[in-house]
Amino acid sequence: MKSLKIASVVVVALLGLVQVNAQEEKKDTEGFKFEMIYDLDATSVKNQNRSGTCWSYSGLSFLESEALKNGKGALDLSEMFVVRKCYSDKAVKYVRLHGSLNFGGGGSFEDVLYTLRNYGFVPEQAYNGLQYGEANHVHGEMDNLLKAYVDGVIENENKKLSPAWHKGFDGILDAYLGEYPETFIYEGKEYTPKSFTKEVTGLDADDYIIVTSFTHHPYYSKFVFEVPDNWVWGEVYNVTLDDLKEIMHTTLEQGHTIAWASDVSEKGFSFSKGVAIVPDADIEEMGGSERQKWEAMSKVERDRMMYSFSGPVKEKLITAEMRQEQFDNYLTTDDHGMHITGMAKDQEGNFYYKVKNSWDTNNIYDGYFYASEPFVLLKTMNIMINKNTLSKDLKRKLGIK
Repeated sequence: MKSLKIASVVVVALLGLVQVNAQEEKKDTEGFKFEMIYDLDATSVKNQNRSGTCWSYSGLSFLESEALKNGKGALDLSEMFVVRKCYSDKAVKYVRLHGSLNFGGGGSFEDVLYTLRNYGFVPEQAYNGLQYGEANHVHGEMDNLLKAYVDGVIENENKKLSPAWHKGFDGILDAYLGEYPETFIYEGKEYTPKSFTKEVTGLDADDYIIVTSFTHHPYYSKFVFEVPDNWVWGEVYNVTLDDLKEIMHTTLEQGHTIAWASDVSEKGFSFSKGVAIVPDADIEEMGGSERQKWEAMSKVERDRMMYSFSGPVKEKLITAEMRQEQFDNYLTTDDHGMHITGMAKDQEGNFYYKVKNSWDTNNIYDGYFYASEPFVLLKTMNIMINKNTLSKDLKRKLGIK
């Protein structure tokens, strides 16, 4: 009986310890609570897998939402059709410039508008771009081969170009992605890329603009965005940081989504946890003992505390000067294209943008995440929007009709 009594005490103690630990764990993992303000329609989350084609996925996802809003239904547009056309035309410019151009699988939202304007789109069923024995996109071999090919064209000893080189380049694209679909059948009707785009999608490239906010060019002007992947030398509209914030709010308020180019190579970005933040550990505002504790921590310990993602934290106040400094020092680069489909607030009333990614659905929010407004204001490279969502005042300042 004594041993049973002791065992009972041990069990009770262990249960108490488990309950305390469970309460602590619940406290530590309570996390972020989001209440949606705007939650707009979008097509299903896709998977770019091992390809540098986020720009195509996010740009087309944005345009698919535009088609949804225009009553065209849930379209599934081919990302690899856009990749193919841009790769082919980029090769021509790369060779013309003797290799003095960034060449690879990367791109920008301007590439998507370039394809829409010059070639149109096709549905995924007409061109899935998987002709090389993979279930998902794996572009390493193709990217390396295409780069080596155009470099070989430039460096050839004939001192002139043959009329066959570009046909050979397109032949590589044919082998990996599939032959160019001159015509195809969609829902029982034959289309070309241009007729499909006009009749089925209703999309018009002239409805869309790309906007940014930097101080190295005058506000309310246009300039060719100086990033390596802007091979088409596309222009962006430059606005103030306050304008950029207003544009994003009013665009969502009017029921339109936003294509978002940003830098996600930050400690404050966690796709698995589903959040992106810019913590502000302002030592000057800490109390005496709190400050001493912070100063005594190692950098690893400070980072672990700042980026625990266990719930809302105080974030930095973003300024135009901070944005410019990050851009000038390569801390904000043209890293990743995504699709903003809504806005939410956390349990403390802070604003976040709901972001659709192209990394499949393997995270806490089934392929989406929430980026805090400070993160978005600091790390945004540019956004693509429907120009008709702009206020009359901004249209006037930007010279947009």
